[in-house]
This record gives sequence, structure tokens and C-alpha cells, in this order.
Amino acid sequence: MVRSWGRRVRRFWVCRRAKGVPIVYHVGYQKNIWGVSLDPLRGEKILLAVREEGLLRRQGVSEPRPASIENLLRVHTAEYLQSLQEGATLTRILGVEVPSAEAEATVELQRLMVGGSIQATRLALRGGGASVHLGGGFHHARADAGAGFCVFNDVAVAIARLRARGYTERVLVVDLDLHDGNGTRAIFASDPTVHTFSIHNAHWGDTEAVESTSIALGPGVEDARYLAVLRETLPPVFASFRPRLVFYLAGTDPSHDDALGNWQLTARGIEERDRLVTRLTRDPHQVPMVVFLAGGYGHAAWRHSARFLLWLASGRELEPLSEEELILKRTRRIAGAMRAAPAVDDAFDFALSEEDLPGLSPGLPSRSRFLASLSRQTVELHLERLGILGQLRARGFRRLRVDLSFDGGLGDTLRVWCEDGPDELLVELRVRRSSQPIPEMEVLVVEWLLLQNPRAFFSDRRPRLPGQQYPGLGLLKDILGWLVVVCETQRLDGVYYVAGHYHIAMQSRHRVGFLRPEHAARASALTAALDGRTLAEAANALLAGHAVRDQDGRDVVWEPAPMVLPVSERLSSLVGGPEYQARVAAAAERLHFVRVTSPLSRS
Repeated sequence: MVRSWGRRVRRFWVCRRAKGVPIVYHVGYQKNIWGVSLDPLRGEKILLAVREEGLLRRQGVSEPRPASIENLLRVHTAEYLQSLQEGATLTRILGVEVPSAEAEATVELQRLMVGGSIQATRLALRGGGASVHLGGGFHHARADAGAGFCVFNDVAVAIARLRARGYTERVLVVDLDLHDGNGTRAIFASDPTVHTFSIHNAHWGDTEAVESTSIALGPGVEDARYLAVLRETLPPVFASFRPRLVFYLAGTDPSHDDALGNWQLTARGIEERDRLVTRLTRDPHQVPMVVFLAGGYGHAAWRHSARFLLWLASGRELEPLSEEELILKRTRRIAGAMRAAPAVDDAFDFALSEEDLPGLSPGLPSRSRFLASLSRQTVELHLERLGILGQLRARGFRRLRVDLSFDGGLGDTLRVWCEDGPDELLVELRVRRSSQPIPEMEVLVVEWLLLQNPRAFFSDRRPRLPGQQYPGLGLLKDILGWLVVVCETQRLDGVYYVAGHYHIAMQSRHRVGFLRPEHAARASALTAALDGRTLAEAANALLAGHAVRDQDGRDVVWEPAPMVLPVSERLSSLVGGPEYQARVAAAAERLHFVRVTSPLSRS
């Protein structure tokens, strides 16, 4: 993220004091942690969701500074801090080999988050209520070693700093991350003024401590059991220990949709958990509470945290906007900032002309420009500032190259390669402008889109989809968001493509619609017949001929279907107006014929 945009983001939001939920966040958190499958935009998506509900106003969140060495030494040994200069130390902590060029950035990122935890603690004590740190929760780090993605123990550092400043009250650490808060427990094992409470899937070591509750529930835990254990064990701790400050690690990795977790908590279960902890801090006396994001992996993790923060800020049950809507809003905002930026960007080693920097502006046709308007460096600048290249780096692809080629009537092609070793193709997008697919409208036609991770492997949790050589990158929403903004600035009516497979249509169905009503009705009928199956199972059922017509038993196959992501009002009306919906309903009346002939294995 370049500095000119970073300054704008730092001024972006501040929590309304009337809502009583100060928030700590730094744009630098988007750098992510090397080798960890965290969503680098997790914190920003949460902020956007809260802002869209009118609970934040333009100013700026409380922005932390990196923790001082003095504060780190209150918990960690000097020998351990010195060892962080060695790549081998970080390799042991993160579980992947960390390039020397990334080692310092990884340490500095977690050091910044430790500063965020200190700041959030300060705000909670000052306001007497809850504060939220959109980061932190590094509970595996011990005094002399890091582990499990955790370089520093930010909770322990924040407590130790308070003690050094004369704070003597009892502190309760409620750790409801999926994993054991072993590092925090070890650091305070002999301290009777700090109680460490952790419910997790497995113990990570010694559970002995003078003030501790450590409960391992094993794998596969669901709402009923989890909430029963929590209700039975946590209220007595509050009653007997009587904390005057609570640190709550509200990890979302217990969720059923977590990319790394092995529990099955629903969104409702996580909401009940968060509200139970919050109510205990408010009854019978208001106890300051510091909330940390802690664990949560994959692109769905942010939604659980957003629901909690929306409830904290409003006192009401609110559902955050979809990820597609948030990404599009973010993309539009960044594009607007880019158009208003100075003509020279000091974060890049090339100068941009006045025509290059706006980039998304129409006109200036040239055979050397993407869609006759965008220069190569402008396209690269967009991908950088929108975080797309940053997300690729966070997945381990360090040396990236952006190529453009122009194939006449076939369209313009964008490719992103990784050059860490032999070239690896990550992104391939071929697009063209056309007025042929929809009469009297001009759209951006996507002829081809490939998003692949050649270093990933298929598994039970990530099965192969039809047509895939490698697993995907999880960047479809980001790419579509960029294309929507391109359409807006080039005055195109929308994005058009043909979904050649069932899973392609389903992956983008929340924002992309079918051009023809009969295809919309057919997709709904297929989805109803395939209900209860994963996307991969459903797609493979169609491919294997397991879906048939009731009337004659003939196989139902997926028919390639034109789809559009509307940008203009006239295209939105065409595929979403009353007439279109009536035609979908009429077509659906004739399509109650699909059934599945055999169950599918989840192997």
C-alpha cells in the first residue's frame, strides 16, 4: 500500500464516542504475516462494514505506534529478541521458510500490533468500557520463544506495561480462539493477579498455573456442547476472581467455515459466545474489556468479527454487507483517491504522466494500452493499490511481474507471473469492449479468467472443481471489483461473460446475474435439487450425470449461460426489473424436474 493512500486511510474513520467502542487499527496491518493464511484486508473489511451502518465517521481510527523495545523486554528475554534477526527463528515460529528480505518486515508487523494492543488497553481503561483492536491476540508466544504464527505475546506485554506503571488490579484473559492460549498461561503461571481462561481444541503444553482454567474439547465441537461448557465454566471465574480488566481474544477460527479450524460452530454460536463474554463484563459492574481479533483464517473470517463489532457499537443485531459489496466500495474509494493523487507517486520507481495517473479515465486510445486507455504501469499501480498484488505476496509469491498483450479482436490480456523460480502463471485475464452481446449497450466482455495457485494442493477441504488444474487464489471478488470500476470510468454498461460450468455461475451469483430469465430459472432449479452438497459435489454431480429429469430420466447437463454484472442503471433494470422477474417465475414453473440419482462422497 503506497504512502499517499496510507495517509488517507489513517484519517478514514473514528468511532463515535456516543457508541463507546474505540477502535485501534493501522493500514500497515494489511501487509499480513508471512506464510499465514490470514486475509490481509480482514480489519479493513470490518471497518467498512461498521462504517456502512453509520457507526463510524470520517476522521481516523486510533492508530498505534510500534511497541518499544523497553516494553517488549518486560515480557521477552533479550536473547530471544536478538534471535529474531535470524531467519531460522522465524521459520520455526511460522512453519515456513521466511526469506531474509521478509524477516524484518514480519517482526515489525507484529511489533506494530503489540503497540496496537497497548493502545487498545489504554483506551479501554480511559473509557471504562470496551475497546476493539483489529489485530493482535498472539497467545502462543512465551517469554523465550515464539510459536504458532506468534512472534510476541501482545496481551502479556500490555499487562506487563500496566504493572510497570503501577496498575495492580486483577486481570482476566478470556481466550476463545480455537487454539490453546499456552504462551500467555506460561508467562503468568506464577502470577495470582492474572487468570488465564482458555477453551480450545487441544492443549499445547503444561496447563499448571496458580490462576488458570484450561479446557480442551477435542475436534468437531458444535454449538450446543461449546456454549454449555462456556456457560458452566466462565461465569464462576468472573464471580470468584472478580477481574477489574478483561482481555478477550475473540478468535473466529472455531467457526465451521474457517480455512484451518476443525470445529463446527455456526455464526449464531459465535454471536452467543461473544455476547455472553460481553454481558459478564457489564454485570453487575462495568469492567473494561479489550477485544482482539486473534485467530481466523480465510476470506469468511471477517464477517464474524464484524457482527460482534456492529452489536457492540449499536446494541442491535446487524448483518454486515456482503464481501462483494465491501470490496466494490473499497475499490471505488481507492480509485477515487488515485484520480485525486499527485502526478508523481514516490512509492514506485517510475514517474507517471498526468494521463497515466488517473488511469481509469476513458479515452486516449492506443494499441499499447490496455482497453485502449490503461498503460502497463497504470494497470500495475491499480493492482498494487487495490491490494491484489499484496494478497499474492501474502500467499508466498514474492517476485511478481505484470504483462500485457494485445490480440486484436480476441481482446487484451493481462497476466501476472511469479518469478521466484521458474515462471509461475497466477492470473490470466482476457477482456474486450463489445456492443454485440446486448443490443444498444456496450459491455466489458471477459473472454477468459484464470486465477490459480500452482503451489497449493487439493484436499478434502478444498476439492478439485471441474476444469481446475490447481486450486484457486480466492481473488475473484477483487478482480470483479476492479472491472466494475473500469466499466464505471469507461462508461460501459457492465461486465459480461459466459459461465461454462455450474460452479463458475455459483461462485459469483451474489452480484452477477443471468442475462436470460430461463437460465436464471434453470440455475435455481439445479441449486434446489443439489441442496446440501458442497459446491464441488454439486458441480461434479452435473458432470457425472447424477442430475436427471423426472419426466424421462434423461441427464441434465450444465448449459453455458451468459451472465452480467450490471454497472449502468439500464442494464440493472434489464436483468432485475419486474418484467425480468416475471419471466424468471414463468420459466421456473416449467422446471420442477431435476433430481439427483445417487449420493456423492465427500472424499
